[in-house]
Order: sequence, then C-alpha cells, then structure tokens
Amino acid sequence: MQTHIYSGPLSMFGAKVEIAAREKNLAFELVMVPFTTDDAYEPKHPEVLRVNPVKQQVPVLVDDEVALFDSTQIFEYLEDRYPGPAHLALWPQGVAERAHARQLEQKSDEVFFPNVVKLFGLQHDMRSAPAVAACAACARFYEDLEALLATREYLAGPYSYADIAFYMAHVFADRKGAGMTTATPRLVAWRDRVGERTAVRAVVDPMMSFLASQGRGVPAFLQR
Repeated sequence: MQTHIYSGPLSMFGAKVEIAAREKNLAFELVMVPFTTDDAYEPKHPEVLRVNPVKQQVPVLVDDEVALFDSTQIFEYLEDRYPGPAHLALWPQGVAERAHARQLEQKSDEVFFPNVVKLFGLQHDMRSAPAVAACAACARFYEDLEALLATREYLAGPYSYADIAFYMAHVFADRKGAGMTTATPRLVAWRDRVGERTAVRAVVDPMMSFLASQGRGVPAFLQR
C-alpha cells in the first residue's frame, strides 16, 4: 500500500509533514483536498473524515495500516518508522538534545503561531492594540531564537523537525505582518539556509504560486 499525505494548498501543518517526508526521501502520494476561496476545506475528503472525524482537518497520513492526524504526531511516527541513515534523521541523537528539539517544535506551534492566528483577523487594523501586541510577541520569539543561533547553525543543533516547524510558522507570520527584521540577522540567515533546502523549496514554491494565483500576498523573501 502506498503512503498518502492529505494536505491543502495553504495548510501550514500539512506543509510541515510534506517537507519532513521529502527530507526523508519517502515515496508518497500527495492528495490536496478541496479548498474554497473563503479559506475553508470543503467538501471534506472522506479519508480526512475517517482518520480525523472530530477536527476534520489536514494533515492526515495513511501509511499501510497506520492512519494519523496532527503534524507533530506524524513527525514522531515518521522518525520511528523511517529512521534511515544518520543523515536523514530529523531528531538529534542525544536524549537531552531530542527533548530540546521537541520543545522547540512544540513552541513553534503552540507559543509562536497563536500570535500569528490573532493577526489573521486583524489585517484590516494592524495598528490596533491587539495587532501590535501580537507582532511584539512574535518579535520577542525571534529574539529568543536569535540567541540560540549564536552557537549553532540550526535551532536544535543539527537540522531537525524544529527547523521545519518554525520555518513554516514564520512564512505565515511574514504574510500577516510579523516578519523578521535586521534586529535578528542570524535568524534571517537561518531562514535563508532552510529556505534553500530542496525539500523546502519543493513544498513552499507551489504554495507561493497558489497564493499569487489567488491574488494574495507573497512574502518578499519568497518572491522568486
């Protein structure tokens, strides 16, 4: 049975899973579920409903008898099921290092990204107090990562799921007005390194093309 990844053209979490699968050289079929102009995924794909009946959201991974939702849980499964040679590992080797990387991945999704979600509904008034506060929270997060990168090339040492997660979260932050600035030069350089990876380009470039085709803004750093 072939591996299937169910995602959407503007799914940040689906993009995370697809990048990870590509980084691990995993053969898979990508299924883009129906997407409407009001940012809804309708009608719901039957496999998404089967695997994730409560939230009814992508990403969904179906791999032989295993069917999973949630990008972080899919990360864990991919690393267990397809560890591959050391250069394809996406969690660090040491126990403490892996724990740190997992924490960074979690913070991208649960600490940083909620500020970006707030900005989705504030695009009409980016000078409002809630918008300014959300952008300031993103800037503080950038500063914390800038400090981490003083001694390493990637967020958790070696390139990992933590980098994939935060790169995609930042793409959406930049789209919504909370991009990086010259205040964090190491983080900007990190973004450029990650963005040039073949697996990342293979996922992000089509997403940006879709945005452009819909007349939506594309972050300046991703305008090719």
